[in-house]
Amino acid sequence: TTGQILIDGRDVTTLGPAERNVSMMFQSYALFPHMNVLENVMYGLRMSGIEKVTARSRAVDALRNVGLVGFDTRLPSELSGGQQQRVALARALVLEPAVLLFDEPLSNLDARLRREMREEIRALQQRLKLTVAYVTHDQSEALAVSDQIIVMDHGVIAQSGTPADLYEYPASEFVAGFMGEAMLFPAKVDAAGAVALGPLRFEPRKPMNEGAVKVAVRPEAWHIGPPGSGLAARLAKLSYLGSIYEYTFETELGPIFVVSSQLSRVLDIGSDVGLSLADHGVSVVQSG
Repeated sequence: TTGQILIDGRDVTTLGPAERNVSMMFQSYALFPHMNVLENVMYGLRMSGIEKVTARSRAVDALRNVGLVGFDTRLPSELSGGQQQRVALARALVLEPAVLLFDEPLSNLDARLRREMREEIRALQQRLKLTVAYVTHDQSEALAVSDQIIVMDHGVIAQSGTPADLYEYPASEFVAGFMGEAMLFPAKVDAAGAVALGPLRFEPRKPMNEGAVKVAVRPEAWHIGPPGSGLAARLAKLSYLGSIYEYTFETELGPIFVVSSQLSRVLDIGSDVGLSLADHGVSVVQSG
């Protein structure tokens, strides 16, 4: 591999992990089971030669930052998954790193706690003005916590930019398919610059060269209308998820996955409808 790693303008490429002023929060939290909460958070400071009184004061402040006041003497086995994660976060923060690394920190939590913790991590990062590198395979998690996202494809940067840039303007088929569960459909751009996707025609948001393209459509970008309008579709599968319905329609373009928040209008299996595209959630990329 080639390249450099610069932190605050300092080349740390050849330095060992302990010399880079970087903290890391692991997927497994890696708390010491025989140490209480305060001792776990103090550990890195003590190993760095910080005197006990100072280390204790900084550890107490770090626990306050993550909402764990009063948990000092508890063992990891006495904590919930979310509380263990907060301890691991406090242990990383207490070292006052130049960069904080997260390795899929929320993957062991249930959906509700995962959402709550990603909001807390984002708020903490903003309040403390931390530089954070956050590794995740969860697209919604990446969108929620990031100012900038880098999408990697086989070790190579496929695209970098703001969450909105990557979601609304993917640069390739890979990025379009990766962000937001988009489905990719072959289409054509005509001489006038319009995109033809089966019976549907629309103007792309940025000019495209005439010829073959791929259209990436998010599940929420489909509008369900009456039969005879738009793209003819027949409902093959449905799932009720409380706040939304997930539909799979059979069409001339193949199966199409649709997410609908129209809870008052429930379709039956076998229902015929017409699908059209919304103004959002639709991207066009060159075939490649």
